[in-house]
Amino acid sequence: MARHLAANALTVLFVLCLVLAGLAIWSFRSFTAPGPLTEPREVALPRGASLTAVSERLEEQGVIASATIFRLGARYRGEDQALKFGEYEIPAAASMEQVLEIIVSGRSIQHRVTVAEGLTSWEVVELLRANDLLTGEIEDTPPEGSLAPDTYFVSRGMSRAELIGRMQAAQARILEAAWEMRQPDTPLRTPEEALTLASIIEKETGVAEERPLVGGVFVNRLRRGMRIQSDPTIIYGLTEGQGPLDRSLTRADIERPTAYNTYVIDRLPPGPIANPGRDAILAAVRPEETDALYFVADGTGGHAFATTLQEHNRNVAAWRRIERERQGN
Repeated sequence: MARHLAANALTVLFVLCLVLAGLAIWSFRSFTAPGPLTEPREVALPRGASLTAVSERLEEQGVIASATIFRLGARYRGEDQALKFGEYEIPAAASMEQVLEIIVSGRSIQHRVTVAEGLTSWEVVELLRANDLLTGEIEDTPPEGSLAPDTYFVSRGMSRAELIGRMQAAQARILEAAWEMRQPDTPLRTPEEALTLASIIEKETGVAEERPLVGGVFVNRLRRGMRIQSDPTIIYGLTEGQGPLDRSLTRADIERPTAYNTYVIDRLPPGPIANPGRDAILAAVRPEETDALYFVADGTGGHAFATTLQEHNRNVAAWRRIERERQGN
């Protein structure tokens, strides 16, 4: 009787082992077999989601066939705690094994966030706040000029503070490298002055080829002790960088004393009036050699440059005629 019971127990154990082995083989094949997706699909995994939550979301979205097998596979591979939040593109027919590898890799979809040259820090903050790819609050507006304009690649869910940190680090590197390249006879005394002049250059012209020449004009004026007399500095003194001025400048604006109005103050303003790009910073520290001391818009998007006040006045008169003709149309 005891032998019979022992034999039956061994038989049951053998059958159970076969069943478990079969389940293991079936689970492994299911884990590595092509998945149900018929075309690529983007999936977003929230920060802090557990393995159970992730697996169930993937099953609900038709990315994997079984949340249970996905969890077993992740635990077997020791990657159940290695899932990284983000937005991922899952290829068609991806197996659960491939899906797990993608999520563990952290190679999430990268989105472009473009910050144009010449935006003020207030405008950059508003731009980032309006971007729903990003998360988190921005406590304080960064110092003017400290953000490097560029196209940044970000993952969905990146914090706004983190992106601002990247922009500030990039601008610091650019300014440091540019300052090392400065002309030895520059009238600029510090990197901060270079950044301030670069921001004025950036706001004065949207024509990339003109930046070094505009820089040359301003450097010439600084060397001669002349005032910069830049309209964008008047505007910044009025708006404090919080959006554009919604009207034309008046004579009263030109004469109004503010810390930034370079028609009133000597030398440079106390700080930048925008966030300049790399080319504008280089134009400030390595400007084009020129005898020009003046420039004014020429009606084509660029500027007419002059070495004498008489020549400049003729250019101004020509520009005003163009303005009157445009207003008449």
